[in-house]
Amino acid sequence: MDRVVNFAAGPATLPVSVLQQIQRELVSLPGLGVSPLEISHRSTWFDEVIDEAEANLRVLLGVPDMHRIVFCQGGATQQFSMVPMNLLRGAGRSADYAVTGAWGAKAVHEAEKVGSVHIAWSGAGEGFIRVPNAREWEPSADAEYLHVTTNETIDGVQWTSPPTPPEGVPLVADMSSDFLSRPLDIGRFGLLYAGAQKNAGPAGVTIVIVREDLLERAPDGLPTMLDYRTFVQHGSRYNTPPVLAIYAAMLVTRWLRDEVGGLDEQERRNRAKAALVYDAIDSSGDFYRGHAQADSRSMMNVTFRLPSPELDAAFVTEAATHGLAELKGHRSIGGVRASLYNAMPVEGVEALVTFMQRFAASHH
Repeated sequence: MDRVVNFAAGPATLPVSVLQQIQRELVSLPGLGVSPLEISHRSTWFDEVIDEAEANLRVLLGVPDMHRIVFCQGGATQQFSMVPMNLLRGAGRSADYAVTGAWGAKAVHEAEKVGSVHIAWSGAGEGFIRVPNAREWEPSADAEYLHVTTNETIDGVQWTSPPTPPEGVPLVADMSSDFLSRPLDIGRFGLLYAGAQKNAGPAGVTIVIVREDLLERAPDGLPTMLDYRTFVQHGSRYNTPPVLAIYAAMLVTRWLRDEVGGLDEQERRNRAKAALVYDAIDSSGDFYRGHAQADSRSMMNVTFRLPSPELDAAFVTEAATHGLAELKGHRSIGGVRASLYNAMPVEGVEALVTFMQRFAASHH
């Protein structure tokens, strides 16, 4: 196949077997004679798709019965507003946010439009290079919830394990870029959400897992499509959902279940891939310099710089000629970014490391 090695941060590379099944069925689903782009979201076929997607997620993540799974639209960015609209109750109440990167900062910006926000910790002053340690951040004992971004796509910073909020404070997490990359104790979370376009499928659907008791917090009078109860009560089908995106996400969860063998194995693969790139950075004699501190490095998004912006640009341009695509760092921080999501094969990472070594040898 004429495919590049796609290191894009999102929309990101998808399993080839998933793409091939969608390709086979795009014009006509077997036995139905209609495309998944055309079929009704009230059809028996889609009932089975959305039911399997939820069932696979429950198996892969061990989702407790007390948590509901819904499929929203609007990406994680819409969740920045939906979370406080549903969970931040009334005057005098506040929510905690730990800000470890650009997306966490955007979540704060949206939450402040809804209610009071307390910054429990921010890495902005250091340029978002790490997560806090347990001794230096200041969560509120009476916060409505604590919001974290488990992996910062732009900055390449990741929590090794999500923090523990004070007793009685729900943990809320934006997991868009490391969802399904490793096992989780879902029981620790009050709510988590993930735009699918990193590890779970194409853009267009956002997966939300919410503990049932938190649904009772939502005030009456919320706009219908900004109320989690709408999605729960109507099986994520109050209006027409993104059928193809949910179908693709179901196929990805099936791939993780059947071809990968679960999230323990997926985490092992992801850690091995990330180690290859970080080892290349650390052994380069400071030719490559990682953005994140070593104890906060992301296994999903490896961010680094070369000795000059000109070499950054030359690296990205030359890599593309070798079939290594989408390595340019985010426009806000520059440098280089290699996104190593679940579907990135180890052979692609090995090709990147070989190129890094050759490029460094010829430009030292």
